[in-house]
Amino acid sequence: MPDTRFYKNKGPFTLKQISEFLGIPLSFGDNLEQEIRDVATLQTATDGDLVCYHNYKYQDALQSTRAAVCIFSEDLIDHRPQHLPVFISKTPYRDYAKLLDLFYEDQRQLSEIASTAVIAPTAKIGRGCKIGHYAVIEDGVEIGDACHIGSHVVIESNCVIGQDCKIDSHVSICHSLIGNRVGIKTGTRIGQRGFGFDMDARGHIPVPQLGRVIIEDDVDIGANTTIDRGSNADTQIKKGARIDNLVMIAHNVIVGEYSVLVAQVGIAGSTRLGKFVIAAGQVGIAGHLTIGDGAQIAAKSGLMRDVEAGGKVAGYPAVPIREHFKQVAFLNKLTSTKGK
Repeated sequence: MPDTRFYKNKGPFTLKQISEFLGIPLSFGDNLEQEIRDVATLQTATDGDLVCYHNYKYQDALQSTRAAVCIFSEDLIDHRPQHLPVFISKTPYRDYAKLLDLFYEDQRQLSEIASTAVIAPTAKIGRGCKIGHYAVIEDGVEIGDACHIGSHVVIESNCVIGQDCKIDSHVSICHSLIGNRVGIKTGTRIGQRGFGFDMDARGHIPVPQLGRVIIEDDVDIGANTTIDRGSNADTQIKKGARIDNLVMIAHNVIVGEYSVLVAQVGIAGSTRLGKFVIAAGQVGIAGHLTIGDGAQIAAKSGLMRDVEAGGKVAGYPAVPIREHFKQVAFLNKLTSTKGK
């Protein structure tokens, strides 16, 4: 159960209300007026709670759950305990996420504009914005309606922030244009000068970074991530991308629509990712590569060459995933041969 010191419970809701909200009929139950007070895990649920079952690994917990109702994976319906009413879903975890949003809202509230916030006279602040203590918003900044700007955020001159964005505390933003409904978690740095210099025996000469960071609508960026601005071109994060904590994106990188970058991914300059690319945890990607739509890069891989659309790669250096497994199998066989 979420801690009500941090999250406000908006329930209860009847099964009828939940059914209408999800657009899914209740199965194996007929009391649509029963109230559901909360959402919970299979292991912690009590009577009056709603749970979700979408992974067969939790079958034992499912059989012993005390929950009142369950959002159930269509593919796993044979696992249903006889006593349990269910909402049968093709996308159970997505529907569960919707219900979490229905039941709860964050208790944290910012004042409209904190007295200690520093806002330049030329900055434009939209309607309904909330700005935390010690935030700094410099000349020429434009912020759309209904944005939440946390404490100690710094938004430097002439940046543009769209509507309904949430920027958590201690974020810094410069040289950036940001779309609508963008979430940026604590400690993230966006738009700083990239790692661009010319190496020479006489010393390293910095190359001016004259581009921007362009972040499109509905992007979510994790804590302590860094996104460098472009050199001559722009660094671009396309619509709907999801970027985890501690990700490094270098200058001129393009991250395609709805791509997912998991924690500690690092992408070197001028690499282009297509749509729906997945780079798992601790992947390192060299510069000036092209990664096609729908490509998948396994965790801890070191990618040094282009990947075709739909390709799956793994290893260091990364190779097609079937080849990687053959290499692993060969090495295991080689090292386990007796007497050799």
